[in-house]
Amino acid sequence: MIKFEKYTLANGLRVIAHVDRTTPMAAINVAYDVGARDEDPQKTGFAHLFEHLMFGGSINIPDYDTPLQKAGGDNNAFTTNDLTNYYITIPAQNIETAYWLESDRMLELAFSERSLEVQRNVVIEEFKQRYLNQPYGDVYPLVKELAYKVHPYCWPTIGRDISHIEQATLSDVKDFFYKHYAPNNAVLTVCGNIDIEKVFKLAEKWFGEIPKRDVPVRNIPAEPRQNTFRQKSVLRDVPFDGIYFSFHMAHKLSPDYYAADLISDILSNGQSSRMYRELVIDKGMFGELDAYISGDVDPGLFSVSGKLIDSTSIDTAEKLIWDELQKMVESKIENSELQKVINKVEANLVFSEINYLNKAMALASFELLGDASLINRQKEFYRQISASNLKNVAEDLFRKENCSILYYHKKKA
Repeated sequence: MIKFEKYTLANGLRVIAHVDRTTPMAAINVAYDVGARDEDPQKTGFAHLFEHLMFGGSINIPDYDTPLQKAGGDNNAFTTNDLTNYYITIPAQNIETAYWLESDRMLELAFSERSLEVQRNVVIEEFKQRYLNQPYGDVYPLVKELAYKVHPYCWPTIGRDISHIEQATLSDVKDFFYKHYAPNNAVLTVCGNIDIEKVFKLAEKWFGEIPKRDVPVRNIPAEPRQNTFRQKSVLRDVPFDGIYFSFHMAHKLSPDYYAADLISDILSNGQSSRMYRELVIDKGMFGELDAYISGDVDPGLFSVSGKLIDSTSIDTAEKLIWDELQKMVESKIENSELQKVINKVEANLVFSEINYLNKAMALASFELLGDASLINRQKEFYRQISASNLKNVAEDLFRKENCSILYYHKKKA
């Protein structure tokens, strides 16, 4: 049980504090309720761009890193489809430095053409390195574009087209900031060797005067139920053929979400898992094979991806995977098999809860999801899944008309 206390400022900022006496450190985490799904389809990549811009100096603090390093702190950030998260780890006695830094950049960034140009170039190079200049780099955007037709999950967090970032103006950037970077659109979590009363007093001192902003009501189009099998073939200069299955699955607050997660573990988590044992170890038909869920807040994807050995054809690989998925629907799932994967999930949850930073990030993400106390119900959600639940979810998931497949062919020598 992770105990925490919550306090909401008049401007809407939610503050969550959790005491962990096992460390001399503290984590200060600010999660903004904005991700790639909140972008204009003609101006994608802005949430990720801001992950970079937020380190380029704020209205009163031109240099973010130097004062933090002098206080013994470290920092980083990440962007997802659903949120943008910034975090600092610092000796607990120096947490006010983190408050000072985070509050100033929530108040306003030091917007300038120079800062935008610097970070724009960083993002453009990252796009090229991640998607254009490495083998299999374009798999992710190709899969998303194939699986989604309406929902903004159809583009990656870095953006649908790099021209959107290349053409971003200072006015565009300011508009995005004031729409989404606001105390009433954020959660501040502080975890570690802290005093809860001090955490809330510092929040009032540093964040209390930041004005509320007019955050737009989220109005994201729902992806229609897929009723037709989709496929796409590409030819690339890569060492092995690849195959990528995508199935639409439940949203993060649905019990079926947890069932899908367990199904992915039964299929490919560890050497004793079904697909890995059968197709990688015993039959040796794949060099790599994995099943996983996207973890999105809105209905996401259940994916199966594999890289083939040279003697395995794409057609054979597809049939083998379909056979394994059909077994999930038709064959009996023993309680021992189900309990094994639940035990693994619980062990991972317990391990993640040891780290004070992990707890800070998890509390923030669950609060954005609707309720920070969900962090203490995760084991319960998995334990409630029965073998019959898994079969029902698998039957709905692994319909061919719910499937999109990317065939990734290597160029022949």
